[in-house]
Amino acid sequence: MSWEQVYEQWVNDVNLEENLKLQLADLKEDPEKLEDAFYAPLEFGTAGMRGILGPGINRMNIYTIRQATEGLARFMDEQDDDTRRRGVAIAYDSRHMSPEFAMEAAKTLAKHDIPSFVFESLRPTPELSFAVRYLNAFTGIMITASHNPASYNGYKVYGEDGGQMPPADADALTTFVRAIDNPLEIQVLSDEEIEHSGLINIIGEEIDIAYLNEVKTVTINQELIREMGKNLKLVYTPLHGTGKMLGEKALKQAGFEKFILVPEQAIADPDFSTVKSPNPEEHSAFEYAIALGKKENADLLIATDPDADRLGAAVRLPNGEYQVLTGNQIGAILTEYILAAHKQAGTLPSNAAVLKSIVSSELPTAIAAKYDVAMLNVLTGFKFIAEKIKQFEIDQSQTFMFGFEESYGYLVKPFVRDKDAIQALVLLAEVAAYYKKQGKTLYDGLQDIFTTYGYYAEKTISVTLSGLEGPAKIKTIMDKFRTEAPSEIGGVKVVQTEDFKAQTIVGLDGNQVKMSTPSSDVLKYMLEDESWIAVRPSGTEPKIKFYIGVKGDSQENATEKIAVLEEAINQITAD
Repeated sequence: MSWEQVYEQWVNDVNLEENLKLQLADLKEDPEKLEDAFYAPLEFGTAGMRGILGPGINRMNIYTIRQATEGLARFMDEQDDDTRRRGVAIAYDSRHMSPEFAMEAAKTLAKHDIPSFVFESLRPTPELSFAVRYLNAFTGIMITASHNPASYNGYKVYGEDGGQMPPADADALTTFVRAIDNPLEIQVLSDEEIEHSGLINIIGEEIDIAYLNEVKTVTINQELIREMGKNLKLVYTPLHGTGKMLGEKALKQAGFEKFILVPEQAIADPDFSTVKSPNPEEHSAFEYAIALGKKENADLLIATDPDADRLGAAVRLPNGEYQVLTGNQIGAILTEYILAAHKQAGTLPSNAAVLKSIVSSELPTAIAAKYDVAMLNVLTGFKFIAEKIKQFEIDQSQTFMFGFEESYGYLVKPFVRDKDAIQALVLLAEVAAYYKKQGKTLYDGLQDIFTTYGYYAEKTISVTLSGLEGPAKIKTIMDKFRTEAPSEIGGVKVVQTEDFKAQTIVGLDGNQVKMSTPSSDVLKYMLEDESWIAVRPSGTEPKIKFYIGVKGDSQENATEKIAVLEEAINQITAD
């Protein structure tokens, strides 16, 4: 069926939701946007789906929500009755249409006689992960577009362990979703039927209390917090999202008394009106926090994204200005503190392990080696960290200490199986208190780490290739890297090529070694001077990403190496 025919289906549907009808009428004035809204279904992949709000099969709306949930319901219909009756936990963030989408998902499940547990109001993504485990639900749905702009929303599916669905289940679910031809025809339980069904259960405070009780276990040195918590000046911004609700409570119960919320950004606002992008990776997201930090002479600034699974931070410099840390730097600071504090307390297990993604910094690897702790690399996507935690529980081979991704995602305690900015918020405050007791800032602490382990630096380059031609362009770039594998990059010899799709490692001698990791469309090049470059398509956005990691003998040297490799990447992609 052509996109024009699909468009006609929508235009002629007498039951189409009224706001979408009005938006369709406006789209007629822009043929390019109209085609983009209907040319193909919104991609439903292993991480769920994410897209611009509006009418059409390539947009987020109540009908594409119903389609995704109908696929999930059919997947659950394949299970035994006891499994189905465990139901689905559903949470949502502060975005436009998030509450409505959550209820549409619940009504779709109810049509299949599947119970759901829907939060009474907005909640962080990590609490949804926790709720799946706490309620022994079969699966979970999170309505969020994470740190994307205000025009987006999304839909993420979680497995019964609280992690995002593993590949096998996600592939099966995706098959069911894609088998649905016309989302307009999906039936949902009516409001009258819902009232008498008992299938939609509203949840809230009980889960909050249980989650916050677990958060108490995240901090390590209670005596340190009792001494310094009342003196640490912390500025926190939830960037108009879900973080305020639990973040504020978590800080208070841990013993941090002098934190200040950025007032303008403590309000849940689906338009994210004070920021260009509600993304703690962006330096501009800290503009309000920096102004407040200077006024209050704050030790540390912390920001969480709208669904509170990612955390960014800015540290005070000797001149009173603030420097926004990278996700890798925060990961290194937390790794060093966790391992050092547990070693000092005598609570570091002999089989301790830290987990990170293959495109994250090697600085935490050096830190782990110092403490004789295993560092395990997994594919990008926190579900792979969750899978390893589950494996550790089953075979007792390792004890999980910390997991992180360079994209500002951290997990300290495995009562959650996804990135958890609330946990990271509390622990990073403890680390800042640790350095404050020594008369240092977190910036000083980072410099100590560099002095000890070397000057590591990283950079991520994201190239957006949206529209009809985007996927083909991304594939062309990946194919080019595979078929014309570089022997040197930026004048530095490639000593090892790792192809995670072919699952091969090729050294200088040409010998191939088979990888044990699952297949994934990622290429990584290890260079002679300990630098590395990785390239991969984004799993949730129309982007191709390049990752650069270097080790220098000074910060200036590391910065120079980054610049040389970035220029080399630009040349390769431009040819």
